[in-house]
Amino acid sequence: MAAGAVAAALGLAGLTAPAQARSGGTGQSGGFERAALPANDGWASADGGTTGGRAADARHVYTVTTWAELKAALAAAAGAPSVIRVKGTLDALSDAQGAPLACDDFAADGYSFATYLATYDPAVWGYENPVSGEQEDLRAASAARQAEQVKAYVPANTTIVGVGRNARILGGSLQVKDVDNVVVRNLTFEDAFDCFPQWDPTDGDLGAWNSEYDNLVVYGSTHVWVDHNTFTDGRRPDSEQPYYFGQLYQQHDGELDIVRGADLVTVSWNVFADHDKTLMIGNSDSAGADDRGRLRVTLHHNQFRNIVERAPRVRFGKVDTYNNHYVVPASGYAYSFGIGIESQLVAEKNAFTLPSGVSPARVLKKWKDAPVTTADNYVNGRYVDLLAVHNAEIPEETLRPDAGWTPVLRTAVDAPRVVPRVVDAGAGAGKLR
Repeated sequence: MAAGAVAAALGLAGLTAPAQARSGGTGQSGGFERAALPANDGWASADGGTTGGRAADARHVYTVTTWAELKAALAAAAGAPSVIRVKGTLDALSDAQGAPLACDDFAADGYSFATYLATYDPAVWGYENPVSGEQEDLRAASAARQAEQVKAYVPANTTIVGVGRNARILGGSLQVKDVDNVVVRNLTFEDAFDCFPQWDPTDGDLGAWNSEYDNLVVYGSTHVWVDHNTFTDGRRPDSEQPYYFGQLYQQHDGELDIVRGADLVTVSWNVFADHDKTLMIGNSDSAGADDRGRLRVTLHHNQFRNIVERAPRVRFGKVDTYNNHYVVPASGYAYSFGIGIESQLVAEKNAFTLPSGVSPARVLKKWKDAPVTTADNYVNGRYVDLLAVHNAEIPEETLRPDAGWTPVLRTAVDAPRVVPRVVDAGAGAGKLR
């Protein structure tokens, strides 16, 4: 369908200039729907900056109210400067007419979860070999059908922005893949779940269920600004999922992944909540050819609430993490900062709210030897040298100091004592107006 025809079908919407929220407001003409990333605001401001669809003409401003309309608008945008305004809930598990879809609608003929369980039960299959055969092939075919439905690909020079306080993408996965200059703001991403997780008996000592679909993926892309969004499992928390073969039937992957040569990304004023494997920067130790010298990411003024791990986990990249608030759960917590191969993480002026019984030594986790800079971080309102505490209490995972670089692309930097108040008040979807 031609861009003009799609635009006519979706309906064009003129943009107003609403007042800016205190946190993250740009003060630029056109309101937050056309905002560009401010100068010096993290890595995405480097090398020309990030403007998204700020220059969109009237033919490339779309208002969408269904998942099908969003996909149509993304196709119509086709790399021209575009603004896509999301109103209400876009349910990725719905057809072109908006009727709900269930997991069974994607199942390949002959696939049966009961048969899958019986076939790959460790008592029958064992733990030595990955699963294979008819039921695994049918599971993969079913998963491919779901992927075609729930993945939406964002073109270059695009802003996707929520309108009002209740714009939500439910069950969908936005893919920012191999493009430049994208802005994503003011959206709630909820429950990107996998209908067909794969059992891997070789994953760890006792096997694991592995799933697909991050809420938002930045893959091989540059100049991406992710701002004032909320990421949550919402209606389908892991705590309510069953166990099979003694392992959690995991239907969620990450909330945000930045991978495969992605570069120049700023992640600001978001809420990441109630999740396990939350935010990964670099997805493989073997990806050095793609990732070395890239994966430059800034994380600031985000709230990480009841997160188990990966906030973030880093490989290769120069990552600046400052002024974030980490609200650690009372049980199940693993770590916040994962130090991976050739990573250069700087973690400064962050605030941690830790429950009784959780030591600040656990904030850092060594995956591979790499240096890390930690400075002026506060735990429960008091300064704590996170690196020193970690090395003293977990000597078998001793980490080296000094990431070897000093971040300069920062705007307002708050004192860590006030970070919980400032971030909790300003982060997340619905705060821009």
